[in-house]
Amino acid sequence: MDVLLDNWSLYGDGLWGTVQLTILASLLALGLGTVMAGFRVAPVGSLRTFGTAWVTVLRNTPLTLLFFAVFLGLPRFGIVLPFETFAILALGCYTSAFICEVVRSGINTVPVGQGEAARSLGMTFVQVLGLVVLPQAFRTVIPPIGSTLIALAKNSAIAGAFSVPELLGVYKPLGERGYNIVWAFVWIAVGYLIVTLAISALFNVLEKRWGVPR
Repeated sequence: MDVLLDNWSLYGDGLWGTVQLTILASLLALGLGTVMAGFRVAPVGSLRTFGTAWVTVLRNTPLTLLFFAVFLGLPRFGIVLPFETFAILALGCYTSAFICEVVRSGINTVPVGQGEAARSLGMTFVQVLGLVVLPQAFRTVIPPIGSTLIALAKNSAIAGAFSVPELLGVYKPLGERGYNIVWAFVWIAVGYLIVTLAISALFNVLEKRWGVPR
C-alpha cells in the first residue's frame, strides 16, 4: 500500500495520461472507423477499395510496429508533432480498422428495403447512410464497440515505451526509487481495471437506453 500512498501523484499523472489517450484515440477511432465502414459499403468502387485496404493493412499490422512507423516515419516527411499526438494517431488509426468492421456488420443487419425506400425518395447515399442506416446499425453494435474500446485502453500501454506519459510507464521511476516492483504492477493493474470498468459501465448504459431489446 505504501507504494501507492507515497507516489499518489505519480500514479495519478499516469492514470490521467492513460485516460486522455483512451478518450482522444477512441474519438479518432470512432470517427475514422465509421467513415471507413461507409466507404466499404459505398457504390463507388474506388472508395470500397480504399476502405478494404485500410482495414486489411491496419488489422494485420502489429500495433508496436505501427507505433514505430508513426513515431519514426512521419518526422521524415517533415511532420513533427508532440509524442502524445503521435500515440493518439497510432492508437486511433489501428483501432479504427476494428471499429470499421463492427459498424459494417451493423450496417448489414439493416434491411435492404429501407435503403431502397430512402433512395426512392431522392435521398443521396450519404443521406441514406447517415439518416437511415447508421442510426439503426448503431443500436446493434453498441456491445462490440465497447469491447473494442476496452482493448484500445489496454493497448495504450505501448505508448509508454515511446516516452508518452501513461499508467504503465509509472513502473520505471518506482523501480529506480527501490519500491517492490510487484506491488507497483499490482496498482498499475488496478488503474487499468478502473479505466476498463468505466468504459464497460458507459456502454452498458448506452445498451440499456438505445440497444436492441433481447
